[in-house]
Amino acid sequence: MERADAARNRARILEAAAQLFVEKAPHDVTMDDIARRAGVGRGTLYRRYPDRASIAVALLDEHERELQERLLRGEPPLGPGAPAAERLAAFYAAMVRLLEDHAHLVLGSEVGRTRFETGAYGFWRAHVRVLLVAAGTPGPDALVDVLLAPLAPEVYSYQRSVLGLTPAQISEALTRLTAILEPS
Repeated sequence: MERADAARNRARILEAAAQLFVEKAPHDVTMDDIARRAGVGRGTLYRRYPDRASIAVALLDEHERELQERLLRGEPPLGPGAPAAERLAAFYAAMVRLLEDHAHLVLGSEVGRTRFETGAYGFWRAHVRVLLVAAGTPGPDALVDVLLAPLAPEVYSYQRSVLGLTPAQISEALTRLTAILEPS
């Protein structure tokens, strides 16, 4: 059971980090910035969170768990009961919404190799692999990461901020990728 003072510190740390991740680019936020904003010592911060990415993961976790629940038990086409191609398109649309709403957190937690080490990525990977297998797609293990690559936060951020694409345009482009799961 978490002590009351530890729970308060955790909440202050997460609130401070959430504010800072909105105010500045996630890679510009330092652990010292977070400790100062939260009003906690560095030791307190580092005991619970070893780095900035672990704080971003904690903030993002609730949003990702909600999406995971919808994938497992939600209404089709996002949840079970729809053809694999429709489920993948719904997954892409849901991920675009998640990235749009929380890109600052994803950029703080799932950049580069660390993306592959998060529990959420493992869940997304398993979900897409199940869809590939259900559709009878050959070589699912080689294809699953290819289908997830467009959801990398750096790619999404580039498409939105540099190319000026809308979330709808990105979702539409991703939906075209689902043709790989449609029966020929």
